Amino acid sequence: MGKRGGRGEETAEIENDDVEETRDHHHHHVETKTIPPWKEQITVRGIVASLIIGIIYSIIVMKLNLTTGLVPNLNVSAALLAYVFITSWTKILVKANIVTTPFTRQENTIIQTCTVACYSIAVGGGFGSYLLGLDKKTYEQAGIDTEGNSPGSYKEPGLDWMIGFLFVVSFVGLLALVPLRKIMIIDYKLSYPSGTATAVLINGFHTSKGDKMAKKQVNGFMKFFSLSFVWSFFQWFYTGGEQCGFVNFPTFGLKAWRQTFYFDFSTTYIGAGMICSHLVNLSLLLGAVLSWGVMWPLISDKKGDWFPQNIKESSMKSLNGYKVFISIALILGDGLYNFLKTLLCTIKSMHATFNNKKNLKTDDKNETLDDLQRNEAFIKESIPIWVACIGYLFFSVISIIVIPIMFPQLKWYYVVVAYILAPSLSFCNAYGAGLTDMNMAYNYGKVSLFILAALAGKDNGVVAGLIGCGLIKSIVSISSDLMHDLKTGYLTLTSPRSMLVSQAIGTAIGCIVAPLSFFLFYKAFDVGNPDGEYKAPYAIIYRNMAILGVEGFSALPRHCLELCYGFFAFAVAANLSRDLLPKRFGKWVPLPMAMAVPFLVGGYFAVDMCVGSLVVYVWHRVDGRKAGFMVPAVASGLICGDGLWILPSSILALAKINPPICMSFLPTLRS
Repeated sequence: MGKRGGRGEETAEIENDDVEETRDHHHHHVETKTIPPWKEQITVRGIVASLIIGIIYSIIVMKLNLTTGLVPNLNVSAALLAYVFITSWTKILVKANIVTTPFTRQENTIIQTCTVACYSIAVGGGFGSYLLGLDKKTYEQAGIDTEGNSPGSYKEPGLDWMIGFLFVVSFVGLLALVPLRKIMIIDYKLSYPSGTATAVLINGFHTSKGDKMAKKQVNGFMKFFSLSFVWSFFQWFYTGGEQCGFVNFPTFGLKAWRQTFYFDFSTTYIGAGMICSHLVNLSLLLGAVLSWGVMWPLISDKKGDWFPQNIKESSMKSLNGYKVFISIALILGDGLYNFLKTLLCTIKSMHATFNNKKNLKTDDKNETLDDLQRNEAFIKESIPIWVACIGYLFFSVISIIVIPIMFPQLKWYYVVVAYILAPSLSFCNAYGAGLTDMNMAYNYGKVSLFILAALAGKDNGVVAGLIGCGLIKSIVSISSDLMHDLKTGYLTLTSPRSMLVSQAIGTAIGCIVAPLSFFLFYKAFDVGNPDGEYKAPYAIIYRNMAILGVEGFSALPRHCLELCYGFFAFAVAANLSRDLLPKRFGKWVPLPMAMAVPFLVGGYFAVDMCVGSLVVYVWHRVDGRKAGFMVPAVASGLICGDGLWILPSSILALAKINPPICMSFLPTLRS
């Protein structure tokens, strides 16, 4: 259930706990000082701040993408970091007696929007899924002898074509829904919970009471940021070799360690666990126990019976086939159910709105002064519809010309059809996201992947499917994100024009920063190795989905299909029971999407995430009020400190400077 944080990649239902609390009182009274005109809301210092925060976040997100494929929602954290950055900057200038312009909530919103647009490209740009699924290593992993995985159907990652591809596909999505923003936000009053939570946080920073709280958050952030950075630096010294360092500490003994159950001291995953809900983390743990604790050892014993004895484990005809296809079944079952549910909610809600049009007019009189002021600010500086339409056509035409040249397997008429269907798909997704906070973009992407792979046939199917998936997913995801940001802008009285411009600037920065941060990992570490740290689990999942689209079920190993049916049914049943049971029971039903991730990756990060959950639980017990506003700050500090250490560590790896010590664990030798 990709939440908005999951922009793009399949991301378990990951939502800040404070979103829940903010839903009720988002009609905060906004202090009405004069609002700066839209051109003044975008500042040079704001763009510099966005660039720096965007780079840090792109690297963090890229690491998560290439290790577990699970990315938590970092919006609230981006707004906090923007505030930290600009307040520190103004303090330094004031000490140097340089006069600075005051830091407004509008500027804060613009920086947050620009940052999120930048790192969203790293999440949804397919570096851990459909683009990486094209490389030679994934092609070989899927089995050269597999039918449908046709010879030569790969394209090695390259900076030039990746940056070009992102520029071509990312800007179309910005303009797809611009004409509908008034309907979505003012007429339908959609809640966009993540957008609302971010606005409440930003409005809170820029009030006199919020100032004291913000100072505490900033101090907490800085303390845990430096702790996390120093800890990562310390750990590095012990990782000189394969399976060395604290990362491989056999917490529960060596036998459990072989089945990937251990605590790996990663502050990134602990921080992510603090941001995710308890349900996500427990679902991850359940998935890990079920797969690595029970199923894989049992299936391994069937070697020679269910699958041939002599092929290596990473082949799709061996144990790896079960891992990949069972997780695909869970993801598809969960995705399909939520997709249909969101669609039904959307249709029902729209039907009710059309029926109540008469009542809406009488309701207008009851709107508060704040609402009327927001509506006025939101409509006054609107974006002309002709600009949006011409822009959409212009970018679509470029895409229709360029993509078939880059990927001859994807014919130009498929691209035309994609761009004709995209706005209506974007509308469905953005409307659903407004009601439920779920970004379903990857589901639209997967449907197009299967359809295009089947249409393009045996020789071109895999590449056409993967690239077509990326096309649809980019447009649908980015347009939904823009609505979230416009909701934040609406609640902080920020002009829609400056929001669109900052989103465009962020997207342009992201199209360059994301491929660069990907290559930092690709060149420095062994990306895509199923036994290494950077497994990139979704690359092989997406490639195999495309092969399934071309080949049907003949690609699966023995008894795998029956297991897939079982897990698909389990995913649907789990979702049904969550929706139909009374809430006190329903809230304990595990999330199939989160359970699917450890099937491929292993249990270690689920243990870390649960440690994060435990920290939050104990903290809320001890001091609930303080925990409420400090958890996002501390979690962001932990994630960013570890994230910043990735830069020097990958530079050291590129310079061939290895850590001096290998700390590893062996069983005692019995005499």
